[in-house]
Amino acid sequence: MYELIIVGGGPGGVAAGVYAARKKIKTAVIAKSFGGQSETSADVQNWIGTKSISGFEFAKMLEDHLRAQEGIDIVDGELVNEVKKSDDGFVVKTDAGNKFETKTMLVASGSRRKRLGVPGEAEFDGKGVVYCSTCDAPLFGGKTVAVVGGGNAGLEAVIDLFQYAEKIYLLEYTDSLKGDSTTQEKVMANDKVTVITMASVKEIVGDKFVTGLKYEDGNTNETKELTVQGVFVEVGAVPNTDFVKGLVDMNKFGEIVVDHRTQRSSLEGIWAAGDASDVLVKQNNVSAGDAVKAVLSIDTYLHGRWTTTPLPADPQYEW
Repeated sequence: MYELIIVGGGPGGVAAGVYAARKKIKTAVIAKSFGGQSETSADVQNWIGTKSISGFEFAKMLEDHLRAQEGIDIVDGELVNEVKKSDDGFVVKTDAGNKFETKTMLVASGSRRKRLGVPGEAEFDGKGVVYCSTCDAPLFGGKTVAVVGGGNAGLEAVIDLFQYAEKIYLLEYTDSLKGDSTTQEKVMANDKVTVITMASVKEIVGDKFVTGLKYEDGNTNETKELTVQGVFVEVGAVPNTDFVKGLVDMNKFGEIVVDHRTQRSSLEGIWAAGDASDVLVKQNNVSAGDAVKAVLSIDTYLHGRWTTTPLPADPQYEW
């Protein structure tokens, strides 16, 4: 019986593991891999304390830090696919058929970016195809790029690129942009931006790196090509939370609803942090901070210092 199982090997899961070890909580960290979505980034420049690091090195740094801790078990290469409530806490099962028992859980399983599913996307992932404008916009200084997605995420990616890219194409597959009107106005007012609606991306092309993007013009059914050095895919993300569906409250996006002061979920014994939660900002540093907050809350809970009195602004979480 573990006191805590942490699900996830990204910045949140690793930060939680380090703090759990320091608090001497009997812990297992279950992760398919380390690094989270940044593992495929060519250059991470906004991890605090590190000027620049490749996604591969970033993942290795996180893993090394976690493995340096004493008193925790690391189960790598496995995905959690089922969680059941038990009399003493929870039973956690993985895709390898292994079963673990725990008193508490921290879900820091992150999210996965929705993919376009077109030829060239996987081949050039991290070689011009990127999924995080906040992370990767500085890498495209003076270059021509395409942003795919006309919702708020796509519009914000365009704004992130204003100070870096020389030319920005914004592609939307319907006949109009879907983001907030104020943000649309800001995007349309910048002469770097060309908006192309009714554009269905068909292929990303290149050699060692991206050199272009092919799309079908929905008005004419013609296939057209743009010469670009980068493609920002901003068509949404899916949280990796299926294994706790039905146990905890989730919003319409499948994110676990938490009390942001403690990261606790609607079910006693389960906490969540990072992209798996309903946090507004999806960033490595935020995930790590929220996960640390969660472990400190869990430590209080495990040592019997927990109060069941609901906070005035948070009556829905009275247990």
